[in-house]
Amino acid sequence: MRTKGMRRIAALLLTAALLLLSTTAFAADGLQTRYTYTYDYWFDIRESPDAYRVKTVLNSTMLGLDKPMRSPQGMFVSGDYIYICDTGNNRLLEVKHENSEYKLVRVIDTVIGGTPENFSTPQDVFVDKAGNIYVCDTNNNRVVMMDKDCNFIKSYEKPTDETFDQNLSFLPSKLVVDVSGRVFALCKNVNKGLIKYEADGEFTGYIGANKVKFDMIDYIWKLFSTKEQRSKQESFVPTEYDNIYMDKKGFIYAVTATFAVEELLSDTANPIRKLNAIGNDILVKSNVRQPPIGELDWAEDADINGPSRLIDITVLDNETYVALDRVRGRLFGYDTRGIMFWAFGGSGNSDGYFLNAVAIDHMGNDLMVLDSIECSVTIFTPTEYCNLIYTANDQYLRGEYDASADTWREVLKLNGNYDQAFIGVGRSLLRQEKYGEAMEYFRYPRDWKNYGEAFRLYRKEWVEQNIGWIFALVAAAMVVPLVVGKVKKIKAEVNKS
Repeated sequence: MRTKGMRRIAALLLTAALLLLSTTAFAADGLQTRYTYTYDYWFDIRESPDAYRVKTVLNSTMLGLDKPMRSPQGMFVSGDYIYICDTGNNRLLEVKHENSEYKLVRVIDTVIGGTPENFSTPQDVFVDKAGNIYVCDTNNNRVVMMDKDCNFIKSYEKPTDETFDQNLSFLPSKLVVDVSGRVFALCKNVNKGLIKYEADGEFTGYIGANKVKFDMIDYIWKLFSTKEQRSKQESFVPTEYDNIYMDKKGFIYAVTATFAVEELLSDTANPIRKLNAIGNDILVKSNVRQPPIGELDWAEDADINGPSRLIDITVLDNETYVALDRVRGRLFGYDTRGIMFWAFGGSGNSDGYFLNAVAIDHMGNDLMVLDSIECSVTIFTPTEYCNLIYTANDQYLRGEYDASADTWREVLKLNGNYDQAFIGVGRSLLRQEKYGEAMEYFRYPRDWKNYGEAFRLYRKEWVEQNIGWIFALVAAAMVVPLVVGKVKKIKAEVNKS
């Protein structure tokens, strides 16, 4: 027990030292730019070293385009290739990353053998493992599939099923395709979830519909309204998704920007969802105090106020997911538990800022953001600080708890105010059954859930190690009064005689 006490004291001294050195670490590494941040237990912003830095910016001039991009709306990364929907020019741009350079490979503006042959306001693009290209050809009312040489294969068009209102135009805006060739599309004016097509093009229904949201007062009012009055009132319908992304395991991440502030405050808005094969939301949210909703500080900043409105999302191979906020032009990175790793970005026209960010994707751990006003793609690459965070998290998930704790300590050397590093060390120590030390690391960021678990196990371990003394004390507590009573009784009998 003495050794455990010494370890706890050492952990406290280490924590204090890291806090004292945090500002020095920021300055020494030259990483403090007031650009990247996280939130602490009290929802206060904690500045941190940069998680990502701008690697390059792709624009029309850099790509050597004769006709500049105009209002691009969609982007997809496949291997070393970037596909950009140059929506205003009714074309796709194929860019290749090779030898640290990004070069335009071709401009795709024709579907060979298709009817019509030209695109009309393409909004999104997807490329499968075979190189087949799928395009949300919005104003041509179709999702068109081409081979890698742009030869027409098939079209996915308006369902003739009675569940689709035939008075509505078919305006596909976003799509993903799974490994079996099933197409999942978002369609403007359709609020029943994702439209699902089998690989042969057959429509087979919807998945992942948002729940119906309504105001109780309006609902009661409708009960007592006439038929004419009800027809003029807004219908209670599910909200639509704004974008989707399919990860390497086949789960679909969906974001929606349509919700009331009250729903965020009550944690019922769920602006980020992870849909399984039957459309159920299985996104893990371990930190209920700070769920994955983007910005937590809604203070007015110039013309910007209110919560984040997430417009797109991407998922790295390490399962970190990154959501893009159209309100402030920021990126928010979360781990598999919904815990924020970092946030950065902003509104503006300098490198690393955006006028109208509309799409995000990744190539390796590099992040790419499409700006529809600047007509550019900003490519971010992770810093040493961010790579350490990813490494520590990956090591923990692989069961390398000693290594993970050591890497999180390296993170703390760069940022002694980073709550997730303290929690990361604590979780690793917990797995190593070093409960007393884990408690100290959980105490600083006020992670009372994990602290409580560490304390429970620490207490259990202490009891097991001291069970002999405990039984001895209990036995003594039971026997001594009996002996004392017996002695008193004998003494009393002797005195009587």
